[in-house]
Amino acid sequence: MKNINLIKLNLFLPLIFSIIFGGCKKFIEVQSPSTSVNESNVYKNDNTAISVLTAIYTELSFNAGGSMFLLPELSSDNITLNDLTYTPLIHFYQNNLSGNGSSGTPSYWSQFYQGIYQTNAAIEGLNNSSSLTPAVKKQLLGEAQFMRAFYYFYLVNLYGDVPLVLSTNYKVNAVLPRTAKAEVYEQIITDLKAAQSVLSEDYLDVTLLNKSGERIRPNRAAATALLSRVYLFLENFIQAEAQSNLLLDNNINYRLVDLDRVFLKNSQETIWSLQPVIIDYNTREARLFILPSTGPNINFPVSLSKQLITSFDVTDQRLKLWTNNISIDGAKYYYAHKYKAGTNTSVVLEYQMVLRLSEQYLIRAEARVYQGKLIGSNSAASDLDAIRMRAGLLPTTATTKQELLDAILKERQHELFTEWGHRWFDLKRTNKIDEVMTIVCPLKGGIWESFKALYPIPQSEINSNPGMTGQQNPGYN
Repeated sequence: MKNINLIKLNLFLPLIFSIIFGGCKKFIEVQSPSTSVNESNVYKNDNTAISVLTAIYTELSFNAGGSMFLLPELSSDNITLNDLTYTPLIHFYQNNLSGNGSSGTPSYWSQFYQGIYQTNAAIEGLNNSSSLTPAVKKQLLGEAQFMRAFYYFYLVNLYGDVPLVLSTNYKVNAVLPRTAKAEVYEQIITDLKAAQSVLSEDYLDVTLLNKSGERIRPNRAAATALLSRVYLFLENFIQAEAQSNLLLDNNINYRLVDLDRVFLKNSQETIWSLQPVIIDYNTREARLFILPSTGPNINFPVSLSKQLITSFDVTDQRLKLWTNNISIDGAKYYYAHKYKAGTNTSVVLEYQMVLRLSEQYLIRAEARVYQGKLIGSNSAASDLDAIRMRAGLLPTTATTKQELLDAILKERQHELFTEWGHRWFDLKRTNKIDEVMTIVCPLKGGIWESFKALYPIPQSEINSNPGMTGQQNPGYN
């Protein structure tokens, strides 16, 4: 494993991506480099400064972006693991994770904290720089603040209370205890508001000085989209609606597109996406989910669950266009088909979607329910119908608060399946997780207990940080 010092020393080198992919030393152990070739030099030049944030997006695509579409879905009720000997997927699937590493599970904890370390270093380096082009410096600061908020959003929703690390001071970071989730959310909001204030409204090219048609760097809309989601999760429904309005009223840059065009690169539904980083295929989703004619095997171990497939209305065009199926010996296997460019394709047709406009309709619909805006124009029902009618469904018949909340949760499952852990997070924040998983987990061969709504913190992280001694999530040994 490469020391992160090496990452910092080589941020400006052409080999930046491979160096970062190799870096896995715990962030709390990182010390400042002792040579003169350090981050202060990186932030003297626009190109090298830009490369720091570019590398963060590449690493996100390569690591966490390559599994957030899968592992939380396995934990929920959306995906079936067809080979129950497949380790470590079986532990996510059967809700049987262990903090001590015996389950062999990959850790979002270390991936996201490495990203946080990199954003902290970027924020410090940018703030201390006086030689960058002002517009470039402002944009990069916004991108770094957005990314720090992004990482923390996923940490608190996967693990609950987490250490709030806001600097690169390893002596301080090495003993930080867990911070209350509410305080972490305060920092997330602070970062997103700061990002909103400086990020460009436009998508920018590699120089950050010109407009671009590539929607691959966070802009102001990305910060707004994540902020609306954060406010929804915090039940600040007035602000959730206000932030969504900023995007949904911008029908020049963003609009719903036909179902078969949603996941094409740079579609007008895209708010932020990640470019492919692996040769010969566009997205990991297509690589993993599209089943071969011979059916599931060790390389294609998952399919969509019966619970998900049977919950669709038969007239729902998402069932037709966003799933596909094969039959093997009389058994039908459905698979996610949002992304259709599979392996061995040299033409880039699809980018991995991170934030898209349809979620904003569903956020605003839910926010409006809790404000009593149930039916009629500019209501929860009208927002819900925008998504339903795009899918070829009739307008909703829900009229009461509870009927609309149930309809929105169902619509979120059908719209956002296999995307960035939405289903797992939705079950938790709506207090539906015990109701659903008590039924589903035994069907998967597991035993459901309420504490499993949070993932365990890797015990190795707790052991290396005196400030977290005894602070494992309840229920895990």
